[in-house]
Amino acid sequence: QVQLAESGGGLVQTGGSLRLSCVASGRTFSDYAVRWFRQAPGKEREFVAGIIWSGVSTFYSSFAKDRFRISRDNAKNTVYLQMNSLKPEDTAVYYCNAGGEYNKENFPGNHWGQGTQVTVSS
Repeated sequence: QVQLAESGGGLVQTGGSLRLSCVASGRTFSDYAVRWFRQAPGKEREFVAGIIWSGVSTFYSSFAKDRFRISRDNAKNTVYLQMNSLKPEDTAVYYCNAGGEYNKENFPGNHWGQGTQVTVSS
């Protein structure tokens, strides 16, 4: 089992930046691909970005590929999501997910964090 804890969310103005962190504990973190998902009020959860266990390959949703960057530091058991040029439509709870395949937008792994709220004001 691996436990995940997100942090770094908050309130930011349009055009601003945030860096989310997902810290893992428990089983060896480097065994897992990690993905970020998000869910806005009244909307379905959607895939944001994924990174392979080694960090050498990444995959992004269409809305994230030009503005967000996912990375990981296995020595620190941490995955990051750098979000730039934020828009009001990026407002959502962002969740870290471990397991499954990093380049799949569906079929998340079994391990979820509690989420961190990102709010972008217009």
